Amino acid sequence: MNRDVGELEKKIGYDFRDKDLFCRALTHSSYANEHRLAKSGCNERLEFLGDAVLELVCSDYLYRSDSERPEGEMTKIRASIVCEATLALCAEDLELGEYLLLGKGEESTGGRTRPSVVSDAMEALIGAVYLDGGFASAKEFIHRFVLNDIEHKQLFYDSKTILQEMVQSDESGESLWYELLREEGPDHNKIFEVRAMIGSREVGRGRGRTKKAAEAMAAYRAIIGRKNMQAGDSCI
Repeated sequence: MNRDVGELEKKIGYDFRDKDLFCRALTHSSYANEHRLAKSGCNERLEFLGDAVLELVCSDYLYRSDSERPEGEMTKIRASIVCEATLALCAEDLELGEYLLLGKGEESTGGRTRPSVVSDAMEALIGAVYLDGGFASAKEFIHRFVLNDIEHKQLFYDSKTILQEMVQSDESGESLWYELLREEGPDHNKIFEVRAMIGSREVGRGRGRTKKAAEAMAAYRAIIGRKNMQAGDSCI
């Protein structure tokens, strides 16, 4: 663990009564295995619980936010919110990876920024808040750190399609393509890094557990970059 977990409590605005529970939420299975902790000493069970709480809160939010929204659309939006890549973005905002207890092997292969690791930790943290403070506390956490930017999360989910449409609408005639830069880690737990290219220009980079996830991240960052550039131009 690189950082004082007290900092993380301040970031999330929640003070754990059960500090052991908080610590368990930040303990990866690789650390538990290296230190011969009991199976329950890592965050996997909390991740299971947090996943269920997250789905319920998201479903409730979508149901209540628009009485005309059909079930199929709600299902798609919920999937965009609770997927690994989106949760990894939420975890990145909290710098959650910096607070995790990782085994030496996981640490050396970039576990602190691995989407699968930090997204699982995000769900475990939700589970821990739920057990420590009840459903209301977990709901508040999810609304503040997961449901805080639905538009961008939907944008991420459809990022490759959206970027393709943006490129096709340009008059430059340049094509969009993706280049695999590197892949790291063992076969069962690889991490891919990809860059999105328009013609010969790099417009965004992304990392993910699959090439598809890495491409989605690269496309998302390219879209955000374009939006920021357009916003800057409008202020001139």
